[in-house]
This record gives sequence, C-alpha cells and structure tokens, in this order.
Amino acid sequence: MEPLAVRSFTITSAAGLGSVHTARSLREERSGLARNDLDWAPLDCWIGRVAAAESVSLPASLGAFECRNNRLALLALEQDGFLDAVASARERHGAARIAVFLGTSTSGILSTELAYQGRDPATGRLPDAFRYDTVHNLNATTEFVRRVLGITGPAMTISTACSSSAKVFCLAERFIRLGLVDAAVVGGVDSLCHTTLYGFNSLQLVSTDICRPFDAARRGLSIGEAAGFALLERGPGELQLVGYGETSDAHHMSAPHPEGDGARRAMLDALARARLSPADIDYVNLHGTATPANDRSEGRAVHDVFGTGTPCSSTKGITGHALGAAGITEAAIALLSLEQAFLPGNTNTTAVDPETRCAIALHGEARKLGRVMSNNFGFGGSNCALVFGKAA
Repeated sequence: MEPLAVRSFTITSAAGLGSVHTARSLREERSGLARNDLDWAPLDCWIGRVAAAESVSLPASLGAFECRNNRLALLALEQDGFLDAVASARERHGAARIAVFLGTSTSGILSTELAYQGRDPATGRLPDAFRYDTVHNLNATTEFVRRVLGITGPAMTISTACSSSAKVFCLAERFIRLGLVDAAVVGGVDSLCHTTLYGFNSLQLVSTDICRPFDAARRGLSIGEAAGFALLERGPGELQLVGYGETSDAHHMSAPHPEGDGARRAMLDALARARLSPADIDYVNLHGTATPANDRSEGRAVHDVFGTGTPCSSTKGITGHALGAAGITEAAIALLSLEQAFLPGNTNTTAVDPETRCAIALHGEARKLGRVMSNNFGFGGSNCALVFGKAA
C-alpha cells in the first residue's frame, strides 16, 4: 500500500490528558490505574478512570448528546491542537471530503444503565430526558464528533470489541485509496460502565490486583476508558501508516486461538502490505491484556513472527484496557514512540512468564525507532495489526 500521512493525533486516558502527559507517564513508568472508587460500580478491582471527563460541559447546541462517552470524546478532541489540525484539513479539502471512522464497544451505554435504574416504578417507563439515539446508539459518538469537527463526509462506526479503533485505520486507507475521500479522522472512544466492569468480571477476566501483562503471576485485566483520534491524509509525512493486517479466526466467542493463529496471520498480512520483513520492525506494542490465555496466545504468535530479536511491550499496565478505544490508545503510543524515539516498557510486570516466548522489554529506554507495529485482538478472533513508520 501507499503510506498515509498521520497529520495529527491525540490520546486521553488514565495515563494523562493529551500526548505530552501520556508520554511523561510512559517515560516515568507511572501507571494511571487506581483502586476502583466508582460509587455506582463498587467492584473490587483496579480501573483506568479519566476523572476530568466528569466535569466537561458539552456545547448547548449538542446538549442532546450528553453522556460520559461524549464528554470524554470532547475532552480528547481539545488536546494536542487536534481541532485546529482538522480545521486546516477542512479548508484544504472541504467538509464533505473528510470521513469520520470511529471504534467503540459500548458507546454511551452507561446512560441507558442509569436510565433503567430511574424507570417509573408503576409503568416501567424510562425517564423522558433519556435519548437512545444520541447517547447509546453505536453511531452516537461518531455523529457527535462529526458535528464538533464540522465534517459532512462519510461516517462509520466499527464495533469489533478490542480491535474496533485499530480497524478504523484500515477502513480509512481503503476509502482514501479508492478516492472516496481525501482525508479521514479515525479513532475511538469507550468509557467506564456497568456492562464492561461487571461483564468482564463475570467472565473471570477482571483482576483484584493491578494489571500485570505477561507477568508469571498475572491475574487478569484492569478496565480503563480512553478517547483518541488521528487525522490521515495522502502524501508524505513525518509519521505514516505504512501497513495493516486484519483477520477473523472465529476460534471461540471469547477465548483466543491457543497458538495465536489469527493474530499471527494479521501481523504477516500487515508486514506484506507494508512491504517489510519482520527484521524491519523495531518495536511491537502488544495487545497484552494480562489475562492468562490472551498473553500466552499473543506471545506465541509474536514469537513465531519476530523471534526473540524484536523488543515488545504492553502498555495496558499504565492505561488499563480501554476495550473499543484500545486500538487508538496503543496506535497513539506507537506514534509517540516513533516521534520521541522512546521504547515503552511493560509497567507493573516483574517476572515475565517463560511461556510468553517473545522479547518483553520490562523497562522503557531511549531508542531511535523507524517502524513499529501495534496489535489489537478482539473477542471472536477479530484481529488487527497496524504498522507505523517515521520518515528517514
């Protein structure tokens, strides 16, 4: 494929608001995870909460979109000069020639959960103020972002669990290559809610301990929330999307293929599309959820492709698992690693499980990077690998 320029990107998560604070957390190996203090979800676990989203006010004209997910989206859009970057692209191409493709797993479902708690006890009627179409509908946040940015081009929401906001990069490349648009805003938003906290807990995947990806003593994941965006265009750029791979192995509804078959094929597909060999990749940002099955499966797949010569790490020990926003979170971290010549470590992990096999970098280090891969693998075997590069 012809590389696409990443003109601008931004990420907001428990690691920090915007890229500067996120990069600082990565360098200092400072986790944004904390003991769960949500009074509406008193579960014994650790979470990656973005408390600042709770005090965001939406513009009056967009009041119908009021929910945690959209407040988090607006908070992220306001970081790193992203609004200005999109405004400039809008002047170059026109609002109708820019697409918006976002990933999410639950959208603003928290508003629906709270609405059901407030049902009329006699009739079961939901509160009159509740608006499903602008808060819970999977396209709600995509439409909200579209309106905030003043974009009228194609819009689409991808919901493939944890690969959602990685796959939007692939969709954007296809739309731009086919000439349907000249640029695309891609990203994802997912926020804390009952469904994910208690849902993953019911699957026995949520740990009472802090998330420790690939640690021999790992006990499960820590749910986080995040919002992030990137602006993609044709042409040269310092940072580029140079390849991607997608597979669907459909091995099991929630468990990964034990040998990482689909994950391995997604990585090989990404390398082929980028016209690169495994030796050309300087760093792999792993999906690394800290569940026993996922880490073992991914470690084997990455080892099969890269052996033990390519450093790898999961950054979920800092951000938590942002689910539908995990792809954009880790894509942004991959871009930061290229931009700032820094290889992130595997925070919270002390003793790597020998079954991991691939080369886990426990601690971060300054290192010039030219090509990096970012992995995201979702339920049902929905796999995506992205390759980003920096111009020489």
